[in-house]
Amino acid sequence: MTKMKWAAMMVAVLAGAWTATPAAAGSAMKTGARTTQPVGHYELCQAKPDECGVRSAKRAPVELTRSLWSEIIAVNDDVNAEVAPRTDMEMWGRQEVWSYPSGQGDCEDYALEKRRRLIALGVPAGDLLMTVVRQPNGDGHAVLTVRTSLGDFVLDNLEGRVAAWEETPYTYLKRQSERNSGVWVKIIDDRAEAVASLR
Repeated sequence: MTKMKWAAMMVAVLAGAWTATPAAAGSAMKTGARTTQPVGHYELCQAKPDECGVRSAKRAPVELTRSLWSEIIAVNDDVNAEVAPRTDMEMWGRQEVWSYPSGQGDCEDYALEKRRRLIALGVPAGDLLMTVVRQPNGDGHAVLTVRTSLGDFVLDNLEGRVAAWEETPYTYLKRQSERNSGVWVKIIDDRAEAVASLR
């Protein structure tokens, strides 16, 4: 985060412009080359081509206003409360089925629903990115990354608080491209020491 962005956020906070603020301003993830698309996302794209056909011009991330922050918190809380956790094996009898939840779902289903609701509220699809991470125990997991002017934040079904990505205990592997919803890119997660200290 630049000094100017940090100063602007502090001025807003001190002026009482925010009723709820991020716990901390964050930074943007560094991304690299194109990488493999998760099989579940590929199958979702085949079933719902519109889901993966969004093209976005290169532009700055969405401005994180007080109103948008409140909407992000509300969507995260609502979906986490409304969806009961169930594995793909329990629901479908196989692994890696990405779908919108109907009362129940696993991690990527929570993230897809949050993405859908935030798009409906006007957040650009290029700022709402499905993201694959590794948990501290080695298990794979999916979260939703929201790109904002104050950094990248993570909406997670395992954690009620929306957090800056670098404050989470995950190792970040890959996410949707901000310019093409059907393309995935590597995440350059150079926080190995910071992640280890959170475990």
